[in-house]
This record gives sequence, C-alpha cells and structure tokens, in this order.
Amino acid sequence: MPQHRSAEKRVRQNERRRIRNKQKRSKLKTAIKKVKTAPDKKTAEIELKNAISTLDKMALKGIIHKNKAANIKSKLNKSVNAK
Repeated sequence: MPQHRSAEKRVRQNERRRIRNKQKRSKLKTAIKKVKTAPDKKTAEIELKNAISTLDKMALKGIIHKNKAANIKSKLNKSVNAK
C-alpha cells in the first residue's frame, strides 16, 4: 500500500493508463489482422490505411516505439504488395 497521497494518486493513474493502453494495443492487433486476412488487394489497401493511421497515433502517444511502428508498416506494405 502506498504511504503518501501522491503515491496513491499515481497508483490510480497507472491503472487507468494500463487499461487504456491495453485497449489500444488490442485495437492495433485487430487492425493488423484485418490487413493480413483481407481477401483482395483493394480491401487490403483500405485496411492498410487504417492500420497505418492507428500505428502512427500509438507511436505519437508513446504506447509503442516509433521504430517498431515503422517496421510493422513496412511489413504490412510488403504483404499488401505481394497480393
């Protein structure tokens, strides 16, 4: 248990942030999965645009590292171009 009021507040903030980040990571995984399982190239390109947008937002907020976002975007582009 925290001994100070500020530490109690940090516990509350960290819990809220943990839940929020977990939701965003789940949203990202879903977006990536939609790109990979798209039936045709046109659909994959639309889903890729949404996934890239989500990746950029998460990298900007610091949920994932910007280089990781760039690596994922590169791999998704390769998979869409191969269709």
